[in-house]
Amino acid sequence: MVSFLISIAVLILGFFVYGKIVEKVFGVDEDRKTPAVRLEDGVDFVPLPSWKIFLIQFLNIAGLGPIFGAIAGALWGPVAFLWIVFGCIFAGGVHDYFSGMLSVRHDGGSIPEVVGKYLGNGFKNFMRIFSIVVLVLVGVVFIMGPAGLLAGLTPKSLSKTYWIYIIFIYYLIATLVPIDKLIGKIYPIFGITLLIMALGVSGGLLIKGYTIPEITLANMHPKQLPIWPLLFITIACGAISGFHSTQSPLMARCITNEKQGRTIFYGSMIAEGIVALIWAAAAMSFFGGTGQLSEAMAANGGAAYVVDVISKTLLGPIGGILALIGVVACPITSGDTAFRSARLIIADFLKFKQGPIKNRLAISIPLFIIGFILTKINFNVIWRYFAWSNQTLAMVVLWASAMYLILNDKFHWIATIPATFMTAVSITYILVAPEGFKLPTSLAYPLGIASAILAFILFFTQSKKAKNLKSIK
Repeated sequence: MVSFLISIAVLILGFFVYGKIVEKVFGVDEDRKTPAVRLEDGVDFVPLPSWKIFLIQFLNIAGLGPIFGAIAGALWGPVAFLWIVFGCIFAGGVHDYFSGMLSVRHDGGSIPEVVGKYLGNGFKNFMRIFSIVVLVLVGVVFIMGPAGLLAGLTPKSLSKTYWIYIIFIYYLIATLVPIDKLIGKIYPIFGITLLIMALGVSGGLLIKGYTIPEITLANMHPKQLPIWPLLFITIACGAISGFHSTQSPLMARCITNEKQGRTIFYGSMIAEGIVALIWAAAAMSFFGGTGQLSEAMAANGGAAYVVDVISKTLLGPIGGILALIGVVACPITSGDTAFRSARLIIADFLKFKQGPIKNRLAISIPLFIIGFILTKINFNVIWRYFAWSNQTLAMVVLWASAMYLILNDKFHWIATIPATFMTAVSITYILVAPEGFKLPTSLAYPLGIASAILAFILFFTQSKKAKNLKSIK
């Protein structure tokens, strides 16, 4: 219990202390006009109130991530608290802040364009393809799950296929309409609901006397799966997630002052970390241990059952409603912004203005056709690669952030260190994972660490060349 409360306090302190350091290193300019002001188009570049942007950003990056990921990560025990706290403060917050603020500095550009500015055209083209694939996969998965749940709650005539069509229609509308007309109106409500749900669960744990285990480095996973690197891939949202970098530019096109960046980008990551901590603690304590948690998930269909039973038990009838919103509405609201982000990435690449509705349709319709085709294919094996792809995306964005800091003679270590760490995580995982090369840990571990060191050396070699070119210009 004490460890859990201290972890919450450290996360909040991280926002006020380390978040301030990150902001100072970046160097905000309150007098600089933001893209929302300079490029307002009434569709994607739309000035919004800062409180509304915060809630939209929080919901965009969260969805079910800090709930389902934290529940799965809870199987390793309270060591998960450490990754959530330190990952969130020193990696995820930095990643989200820079992906948002560098977009602000580059006319609200999507993340591939931002990465290309600092890591070159090769990385730009890689990120264009990589990001779009990841975003379409996210959108499709966040259709299939809610559609299945809704089909189970409605008459047989309203089948899963029926709900897939309904969600697709909503996605199309949400992707096309101006951001302030639909997303700007309903997302803040769902964002508040997600926070209330988490706070209610934490209050229920404390009031009803559940025993939250204290932090230990011991591996409590029932199957003794290794902590490194699996835990760092399993808990992504809530610690660090590359998906966030695809969402931050959406809100970078809406802020009206660079000073808002710390609250909106870094602050949303901290809020997500708190949600992840609460659900990890709830999953560990509610069932009496990681073994019992594993058995409950295996017998009842996974994390959705955990959310449902914990919410109803701790919060009563209201908890049932919140659980339904959590496992249905939240993934849908992340799915539609995934497609919206994909539209903007393609538009930025083609330099295709998105003011006219016909231009938005020209990009969106092919995306939705591809998405619909994917709903007909069993791609569970492909989706397993998403966990790795997500953290690889975060790794690249951190390296781009580090390059920005070096080129501008700023304290680059706040990005370089987490970039190196995430390189080790991503490479080690794909070397050891069942869907990867399946190497033994005795070989995968040293290769992963060696690869991170090599990336570190290559980065500094390239950064020196980039600085020399900049000085010549």
